[in-house]
Amino acid sequence: MNYYHSKILKSKDFDSVRTEVEAALKDEGFGVLTEIDFKATMKKKLDKNYLPHVILGACNPTYADKVVSIEPHISTLLPCNVTIREMENGDIEVSAMDPSAAMKVVENDEIIQHAKEVNEMLKNVLKAI
Repeated sequence: MNYYHSKILKSKDFDSVRTEVEAALKDEGFGVLTEIDFKATMKKKLDKNYLPHVILGACNPTYADKVVSIEPHISTLLPCNVTIREMENGDIEVSAMDPSAAMKVVENDEIIQHAKEVNEMLKNVLKAI
């Protein structure tokens, strides 16, 4: 099962890609609720070196409200993660979770339909960058 979508960007620096991703998320109605600096966390907790890598917790409030109104425990599956990471060759990979895959465990057709719509929005983010 494919649980994410990704796009590899060449000849771009990490910070400019991050700016583009955040702007594209905003254009699709998402806000960034959380940020995990994976590189810094792994260095601090395990003294392990990673290339730049962040995990953004993106939320579209309209859809979050819809699915939580249907199934309150669905909040355990929110927000949608979008990652930006530098690869060994210097390229930048942007990945977004597929909420359709995550929400299948709920077994509710209405929630799955909303997840499909959010999935298309996240795919639009990748197309925009």
